[in-house]
Amino acid sequence: MIEITDRLQRRIRRDFPDAKVAEEVESHLRLMVWKLGSDGMVGVGQERLMAAVVIYARGDIRQLKKAVSLAQLDWRDLLVAAYLADEDFPQHLDQELP
Repeated sequence: MIEITDRLQRRIRRDFPDAKVAEEVESHLRLMVWKLGSDGMVGVGQERLMAAVVIYARGDIRQLKKAVSLAQLDWRDLLVAAYLADEDFPQHLDQELP
């Protein structure tokens, strides 16, 4: 089972307050990680990648779907777009997911 951390779930619920939409977001995230598999994400954590999708989307389900597509093309581009590519990403992630 692909785990979505508590802090990421809080961010999802904040950005996507409709419960059905929030569930859809979580499904998209889990499917994305499953499709990429552990080989496709060497050196990047699942939370970081899923958070990048949510951060990029900023509450817009269409943007979220674009972010998932971008991750499947090249997840590194998604990390850059969400400001989670640099070595200070843990601090930025902590700011985005308090």
